[in-house]
Formats: sequence, C-alpha cells, structure tokens
Amino acid sequence: MADRPFNQADLDVLTQWDTPTICNGLEVIAPERRAIGFTVEPMVCIDPKAKPIVGLARVGMVRAKEAARSKVTDRADWYDYVARVDFPTIAVLQDIDDQPGYGAYWGEVQSTIHKALGAIGCVTNGSFRDIDMWAPGFQMIGGRIGPSHAHVHMVTFGQPVNIFSMQVSHDDVIHADFHGAVVVPADAVRKLPAAIDLVSRREKVILDVCHSDGFTPAKLREALKRSGEIH
Repeated sequence: MADRPFNQADLDVLTQWDTPTICNGLEVIAPERRAIGFTVEPMVCIDPKAKPIVGLARVGMVRAKEAARSKVTDRADWYDYVARVDFPTIAVLQDIDDQPGYGAYWGEVQSTIHKALGAIGCVTNGSFRDIDMWAPGFQMIGGRIGPSHAHVHMVTFGQPVNIFSMQVSHDDVIHADFHGAVVVPADAVRKLPAAIDLVSRREKVILDVCHSDGFTPAKLREALKRSGEIH
C-alpha cells in the first residue's frame, strides 16, 4: 500500500466541486498546468446528474476495429490490476484504433464487473453501449455511444495513456464529471479546498456587482480590479 499525501476523506471533499472548479483551483496551485492535464474534446456522460468521481487511475489500451494478430492481454489480469486496494479506482482506457470507439469495450457486463471490483467509473476516448442495462452507480465519461463491441480486446495496461490530450499514468488522481476529466497532482489534493475558496471569493466580487440593481460598466471595472485575474 503506497504512502500518499492524502487520504480517502481528502478525496471525498473534492467530490463537492465540479471538474471546472477543480481546474480553477489547480490554476492557483500549479499555474504551470494551466493548459495541460485535462480532456479537451467533448465527451458523453452516462449520468450527468451524478456527483463527480475521484479515484486512482488504472490505465490501459484497447483496440476493436480488427481482430488481434497475436496473443491478447488476459482481461482477468486487467481485473486484478483494477481491483480496489486502498482507494477507489477509475478505469482510464485509451482506444488506440485509428477510429476510436469503432467497437465498445464498455457495456452491461464490463460496467458490472468493474463496479464489483471497486472501481467507481471510467474515462475513455472509446465508446460504450447497453445504456439501459448499465451497472447503477458506475459512472462513464466516454468518447461516444456505439452499438457493437466489434473485435474489442485489451492491448496492454499499466502504461501511460492519452485521453483527448489528458496524459494519465498509473495511480494518478482523476477528477471527472459530465464536463470531462482532469489529473490532480497528488501534492495538490489537500491544497485544493483553500485554492477553490480563494477563486470563489474573487469571482463573488464580480458576480455580486453583475447581479446588483445598480450595475454599471464602471462598477464592473472596479470589481475586476479588486478581484484580480480569475479567467
């Protein structure tokens, strides 16, 4: 069991904020990550009303367009890898076909298996299906919905993956909701609440002026000066 600079309670705290708010906080804590570490393409969320998911990444790669040309990775080994140990896990699967999502790895069976293993969701550039038979409570933020699994097979796991420009490695902390996903550096987890509070207070100065009866562009200009750069 790894020695980490956060505990389960710290991860639970982060579920109260949506992923854009987490990104805002990270801009304060780690400004060098302002333009990296998050998904940059529109994604499909199976349950947009669910709370954000926060867990440790279990990374893998799949293909589906063509049948495997050599021995494939045993899915049972992947399941052992995904299974929760000390924290909930999030499956982060990169579809490496030239047309990602040609075949769906995810559906009724895989969502049910992964939920039983202690995973709380998946982030993938690939596709998913079986929407009406999906495992309740298992979140999915994917590239698209599709009808068939085609020749889907696991290529490898444990190696870094790229999900719509979000680089993810084993054990990275992932925060995800219907907006997309972001990698939270381990040493930023406990710093985020204070950073988010700072950003929220800066935003409130502007929002209060905009909502006031006596709003004027001059008052907005003054509020912007007092709030500092927030966007």
